[in-house]
Amino acid sequence: MKKWLCLCVSLVLLGVKANGTDEAVVHRLTSPNREIVLSVQSGDKLGYSLSFRGRELISRSALGFEFKGEKPMGANLEVVGETLEEGLVEAWTPVVKHRHANISLVYNRLTLKLREKLGERRRLDLTFNAYDEGVAFRYTLYGVSRPGDRQILEELTEFRVPETSFAWVGYNAHKGEDGSQESTFRKTSVVEIGANDWCLTPFLVEVDRANYLALMSAALDNYPGFYVAWRNGALVTRLAGSRTSRDVKARFDQRFDTPWRVILVGDAPGCFLESEIVRAVNRPCALADTSWIRPGISAWDHWWSGDVKMEMPVIKAYIDLAAEQGWPYMLIDWQWYGQFNRADANITKPAPQLDMPELIAYAKSRGVKFWLWLYASDVTRNDAFREAFPLYRQWGIAGVKIDFMDRYDREIVNWYRRIVACAAEHRLMVDFHGAYAPDGLERTYPNLMTREGVMGGEYSKFSDRITPEHNVNLAFTRGIVGSMDYTPGGFLNVSRTDFKPQRPTLVMNTRAAELAKFVIYESPLTVCSEHPRHLLGQPGADFLKVVPTVWDDVRFLGGYPGEYVALARRSGERWYVAVMGGNDARRVTIDLAQLGVAGRYRYWRDGEQPTDCRCGFAELSGPSLTIDLAPGGGFVAIFQLSQRVLTTDALSVLTSVSTSLKEESSKK
Repeated sequence: MKKWLCLCVSLVLLGVKANGTDEAVVHRLTSPNREIVLSVQSGDKLGYSLSFRGRELISRSALGFEFKGEKPMGANLEVVGETLEEGLVEAWTPVVKHRHANISLVYNRLTLKLREKLGERRRLDLTFNAYDEGVAFRYTLYGVSRPGDRQILEELTEFRVPETSFAWVGYNAHKGEDGSQESTFRKTSVVEIGANDWCLTPFLVEVDRANYLALMSAALDNYPGFYVAWRNGALVTRLAGSRTSRDVKARFDQRFDTPWRVILVGDAPGCFLESEIVRAVNRPCALADTSWIRPGISAWDHWWSGDVKMEMPVIKAYIDLAAEQGWPYMLIDWQWYGQFNRADANITKPAPQLDMPELIAYAKSRGVKFWLWLYASDVTRNDAFREAFPLYRQWGIAGVKIDFMDRYDREIVNWYRRIVACAAEHRLMVDFHGAYAPDGLERTYPNLMTREGVMGGEYSKFSDRITPEHNVNLAFTRGIVGSMDYTPGGFLNVSRTDFKPQRPTLVMNTRAAELAKFVIYESPLTVCSEHPRHLLGQPGADFLKVVPTVWDDVRFLGGYPGEYVALARRSGERWYVAVMGGNDARRVTIDLAQLGVAGRYRYWRDGEQPTDCRCGFAELSGPSLTIDLAPGGGFVAIFQLSQRVLTTDALSVLTSVSTSLKEESSKK
């Protein structure tokens, strides 16, 4: 149902004095369930505020822009048109099921058309969408009287949360605007955040233990990403600067829609893992044929030692690993085309020691396809991708992993779109590494399977930063916004006290916690890190034969950053339940009533040692389940919907699950 209502008739309009000089008009928009109320103030100074269940979480916060060669825009604006649309529905069936098989979001929309009262009479439109789990808004800007680029110096969007709030703060490696967005996240009082900081988004805020916010971008296009700082009592937007001019962040010369600013709102930090708002405000799928897009797990040749072993026998061993595990892919990482990031690098010519036709033929005989790693500069130099991508299609390559962009500016945002569109033309899937966090582009280009922008498993090779606490934090921070290529699967599990960076790589959590990452971390292409000799035949390898990488539903079951996270994802008639703990041992009780499961289930849990992984069957005796987690521990289980039960024969269970998953994959 749609209703177009004149705000002067249907909205509550409040006249208040702003600084005693002008009258500010307040326009209210509520979520469909009426729990979120957004108030937009126009007049002397443009702003907004947000409340949730009667509690103000964001007080009046500024909106607007600073331009080069123009006055700032965000004050002395009059409303020249407004509409309210209620009961709108954004519904679609995703090509790749990141969180849900079918999505239908109901929302209300407020659009304000604003014009300056004096001077140039510049125009600015604001569009606000209110959903039950948050709000999204964007600006529409227009050309001015003099033709030519308008140059944005800064976006003035604020998020004025209470000064008693906390946030989980992460930074690029050197705490600047450039970098890979690979970070730990530390709980920090918002007032301790610096005015010139570049804090990563998504940005999780705890107003209090019953009210949480998460700030992020969506639908980036011809516009930079944003970071967060704290200035003058508010969280503020900081745009990444252009390479051609650090001061100028974006340019346009005619009507221009900015990306969406998304504010997720909830009563628990993990409820945001269920949200689809970021993808909802992106454009629908742009591809006519998506039959070739197939998610799955990939073996990976670059984990087991710090040295690259770009040799035929090594690659074949990983092909065999993928085939043995029933995985569709094997990723050949750096140096497959020799030296990279140099003027003579050639991404169309394999290194001399590699016989690519032989490798491709061998992989095909084992039912496996390749992904190829590429350095970003080698892809871009002389538009090399335009020659390489059609060649890769001829070879039968499934996808490309492109690395080391390490930027968040307008030019790189546009580059992402250009690369993923060209890849789609040649039926190639994409994994962006050295990347910024997702913005929902995968809805428009579903061949964009995953991206990094996370301090993932590879850091265990050379640092002690991948702690159990960090792994839990990722679910509530970086994991909020979408797929992340963490590269789980390390099977050389040790305690924190026994960990040290070495070759082969150790992992600072239990085996069961490592299995839990395959459920908790969203990634339709999941790259498994371990060497064949450490994985095949080991406890937990059977779970990796059957766990899906795409999902029909997701439910947050409990947890708190740094402590533990419990999540359930459904594939068909099976719920996969995973729990992952922080640094300390703990007992966790989770409520499974909302899942509709009953009877016998298959589990993998902690044993006496980190590498122990106890597996078996148990009977669910009630709506809840209590789990004892070791330090850095975990738990995974497969439940059937209550209409069906699991057989007592483990092999039969694993075989039936594996067969159905392969059938589902073949239909995509």
